Amino acid sequence: MSHPLDTDTLKRWIRQSRDFVLIDTLPGSIFAKGHLPGAVNLPSDNILDLAPGRFPDKDVTLVVYCASETCKRAGLSAERLKRLGYRHIYHYEGGKKAWLAEGLSLQTDHS
Repeated sequence: MSHPLDTDTLKRWIRQSRDFVLIDTLPGSIFAKGHLPGAVNLPSDNILDLAPGRFPDKDVTLVVYCASETCKRAGLSAERLKRLGYRHIYHYEGGKKAWLAEGLSLQTDHS
């Protein structure tokens, strides 16, 4: 089970340089057009294959997100990460839509 995370908490974690990995679960082409600052791309369709190599420590704190609260990719990714044995999984349910609604900016491959 993942823990829900809201925008204020995520902003605080970023500001405090908390030790966590922010994972954008959308396809790479969408990630390249804009993602939350500091996020890495790990599409939900590939997470079972790629996560163990990228994050061998099962105690790492992982925060998954996708496009919005109606997007299913982050929730599926959180379930898959749990099946892989990761213990500290958070779901930023609002995703990019909530981030932008707060007036915050996205990062692109060119920024």
